[in-house]
Amino acid sequence: MPERTSYEPGTPSWIDLMTTDPDAARGFYTELFGWDYQDEPTPEGDVYTLCMKNGKAAAGLGKLSAEHQQAGMPPAWTTYVTVASADDAHSKVGPAGGENVSPVFDVMDAGRMAVVRDPTGAVFCVWEPKNVIGAELVNEHGTLSWNELITTDVPKAADFYGKFFGWGTEETPGGPSGSYIVWKLDGDDVGGCMAPPVAGMPSFWGVYFAVDDCDAVVDKAKSLGATVFMEPMDLPDVGRMAALGDPQGAMFSVIELAQPPS
Repeated sequence: MPERTSYEPGTPSWIDLMTTDPDAARGFYTELFGWDYQDEPTPEGDVYTLCMKNGKAAAGLGKLSAEHQQAGMPPAWTTYVTVASADDAHSKVGPAGGENVSPVFDVMDAGRMAVVRDPTGAVFCVWEPKNVIGAELVNEHGTLSWNELITTDVPKAADFYGKFFGWGTEETPGGPSGSYIVWKLDGDDVGGCMAPPVAGMPSFWGVYFAVDDCDAVVDKAKSLGATVFMEPMDLPDVGRMAALGDPQGAMFSVIELAQPPS
């Protein structure tokens, strides 16, 4: 269903962009996806912005802290995975082979979260929802459609996520090495995994936005100053996709689904 009211634990449920220039990012994604915005002041005096589509929360947007910028952290989209308890998840990271990047903390009354690094270096967040479930609209133009781990060590990643979230794996044709891994949770597809398409690329969690017309969106993105890392290509029985970088450098992908989920 495009509209969501809950997510099962172990399911990717939210994405947000931390960037050097939130105002420029807002302009770019408004033109590309038709987003509206709702600013939420934080106790620290900053602003966290909800990216809205048809009145529903689709993603988040905020400014990279000066500390993170000084440390060389680039603008990036981050994947959040719902958990029943952020504290319990935090305690399981080390035994599963990962690393806790942050302590567990409350995000006002929205939820409770922590930042985690898997054993191959990819960073993601765990999200225990309170008043905010995550994305309220998915699989429609300009909303989240898929989360994909690019990893330098697929077997090591599969071992970690299997222990941590209980994800199984299903190998399908495709990917740079001739195969593509689909993450499975209780029989449902919850994400993907593959080796880097380019040598030297580090491990990271990528995000896909559903679009009505992949080629038109790529052309529009180019006109707005985006970088095209992979021109539109067809994925048999899946759809047509492309990989982009926004004007501040954050990578994302778009996909025109062959058969949008019902």
